[in-house]
Amino acid sequence: MSLLLSPFALGDIQLQNRMVMAPMTRNRAIDNIPTELMAQYYAQRACAGLIVTEGTSPSPNGLGYPRIPGIFSPQQVEGWTHVNNGVRAGGAKIFIQFMHCGRIGHPLNLPAGARLLAPSAIAAAGEMYTDSQGMQPQPVPEAMSEADIEATIKEFVYAAQNAIEAGFDGVELHGANGYLLEQFIRPSSNQRGDNYGGSIENRARFVLEVVDAVAEAIGKYRVGIRLSPFGVFNDMPLYEDMEADYTYLARQLNARGVLYVHLVDHSAMGAPAVPDSMKATFRSQFKGALILSGGYDAKRAESDLAAERCDLIAVGRPFLANPDLVGRWERGAPENQPDPATFYVAGAKGYTDYPALD
Repeated sequence: MSLLLSPFALGDIQLQNRMVMAPMTRNRAIDNIPTELMAQYYAQRACAGLIVTEGTSPSPNGLGYPRIPGIFSPQQVEGWTHVNNGVRAGGAKIFIQFMHCGRIGHPLNLPAGARLLAPSAIAAAGEMYTDSQGMQPQPVPEAMSEADIEATIKEFVYAAQNAIEAGFDGVELHGANGYLLEQFIRPSSNQRGDNYGGSIENRARFVLEVVDAVAEAIGKYRVGIRLSPFGVFNDMPLYEDMEADYTYLARQLNARGVLYVHLVDHSAMGAPAVPDSMKATFRSQFKGALILSGGYDAKRAESDLAAERCDLIAVGRPFLANPDLVGRWERGAPENQPDPATFYVAGAKGYTDYPALD
């Protein structure tokens, strides 16, 4: 049996193979509540060893995009429970990804009373889609007070407790792709003058406080984190000290004993590559499980596992278009090609209608 298809013990969680379905935003959660259509989508893909859900907001304030799910209401917990029951029946384990969008959003996408919050009052470049008025410029967010920071950490904890109630095996904190956690890490979006800004020790403080609080609430063996060193998505420019800053994060996460780090490399889609030295740093400095993602096919995945560069391989778009991707890679079968026009719209087309081989 290939390494990719062999079982793996992720802490005390037994995975049926080493393939991870990467988190992918799909914008199907009507009124931000997981639907039966979503339950079908995830159940179809339960051939994976581990599924990481699409980005899910721990708070009304974090709902930056239209139709993304949350996990802060009883209705959302109930919806995710149905999702998890279907995934479990198919043999996969499932982690929920907490994505607080921070400054990446628009008031038209937020429920009444919610606020667009960020480390500093600095708008991201570009535009945001809204269902009611189409594309709109990214607005200037509110700079978070220390009271806002404390309240947001509590929201992450409450969401983590809801996740366990809904039957998730664990939580992945989205510290990548320009969302709130990464907004604190990066000096371009964090220009605070208090204990949460300036040095990397201060810029990482919020992220590590969220990690600590969630780990205390549900157990560090149920907590992973996704990071995107050298990522530029959502107006996150490169800067000189990036490798040193993420080395500091690797060591701090190792000291906390979290379950895994999930490194994303978007170079397959035109972003700067994550240097091999950065991946090797996480491999050497972080002793938990390491997940690598970014443009993998079966051959490259097998090669990186055999070289012990990582423990698990996360795959995005191939899983989107191939609910039976594990079987296809095992048999060397051709793959369905994803339809980008249906990535972020409502409905079943391009979502649950991709054919399986058998």
